[in-house]
Amino acid sequence: MLSERRYRLDLTTDQLAVCEATGAACRDVWNTGLEQRRYYRAKGAWLDYVPQAAQLTVARSEFPWLAEISAQVLQQTLMDLDKACRSHGTFTVRWRSKTRWHPSFRFPSGQRIEVERLAKKWGRCKLPKLGWVRFRWSRALGGTVRSATVSFKAGHWYVSFLIEDGKNTPEHHPGTPVGIDRGVTVAIATSTGMLPDRDGASLGEAKHYKRLQQQLARQQKGSSRRRETVLKLARAGARQADRVGDFCAKAAAELTAEHSIIVLEDLKIKKMTASARGTMAEPGQCVRAKAGLNRAILAKGWGRLGLALASAARYTGSQIMKVNPAYTSQTCHRCKEVHKESRESQAVFRCVACGYREHSDVNAARIVLERAAGLAVPGRGDLGDSRSVKRQPPGHARIPGQRPAPEARTGIHAP
Repeated sequence: MLSERRYRLDLTTDQLAVCEATGAACRDVWNTGLEQRRYYRAKGAWLDYVPQAAQLTVARSEFPWLAEISAQVLQQTLMDLDKACRSHGTFTVRWRSKTRWHPSFRFPSGQRIEVERLAKKWGRCKLPKLGWVRFRWSRALGGTVRSATVSFKAGHWYVSFLIEDGKNTPEHHPGTPVGIDRGVTVAIATSTGMLPDRDGASLGEAKHYKRLQQQLARQQKGSSRRRETVLKLARAGARQADRVGDFCAKAAAELTAEHSIIVLEDLKIKKMTASARGTMAEPGQCVRAKAGLNRAILAKGWGRLGLALASAARYTGSQIMKVNPAYTSQTCHRCKEVHKESRESQAVFRCVACGYREHSDVNAARIVLERAAGLAVPGRGDLGDSRSVKRQPPGHARIPGQRPAPEARTGIHAP
């Protein structure tokens, strides 16, 4: 099974110059190749990887600065461009900006990459054009190296090894199913009543980040102090993102270890976090409120949790399922009544029909779990609080192996 190992590099001055030159060359190759593809598409023709790779060979013979860069690295850039154009469209793929793009390049030949451990906290790897590079040994490699990717983030260079760890996905998982609801106040709510959560930044860090943003707005573009402020913002944002990623990875490991089926809502996160500017009936209406909601969704790492669950499920054999998210926050788990007034607040759900009371996210997670087995569709086949009374047909079966969930495990009890 393929997996990733990421380490922080300790580059010398010469190695740092090589990495910066390689990143700049990859950016130029990407932009030039994209310009060629757009020109051909405008003429009604198509340009793929093969002719561009041949042109790259000619260009390396004419330009010495391009010949100093590893040919395989530049070819990988063209392959990535070809894949992006085929998947998203030539005119949808973005240019790589010098200021907004983070340099990244890949060495595809694992046979040419050597990795050694020097001490308890240090190791080194041999990469083409770079030689032996030291890195922080933060975890065991645990497999055979297939490729290596060098990238830049928040003022530091990293190397990511793609390894083959020799493990296989189990055919059977002895656990029970679970439903998950993702929220903006609590990151995860499970149908068993668990509410794990972790903030990416503390209150003090959030205030410091806002002060840096205000300081950046007052500084002159192109100045050295502005570059320092940008670097501080990048490092603060990277710390927050790493905490969210760590939380998602640990939560995914625990969920996949305990449960055989994990059910999520099929959320279109990209559309949900789109800007409200220009989409309202009146220009500027609710734009700030929508921007705050977008930040809250992204801060909780909804998308990263889905990726972490899919990655962790490969090692446990868990099955990841997605269901329709419509009306999950308005449907009562006990009587299946759908009404918007049942959602009293962000945390409290009280059914207007039967009086069932529970944490709103936990109730939604239980509805998500039921929908995986087709149990959330009402007997009359309609949804909405202005239509007929919704009742579940009698005699429905539970998901095999599912234990009845307790009614109150979060401190909110029915009267």
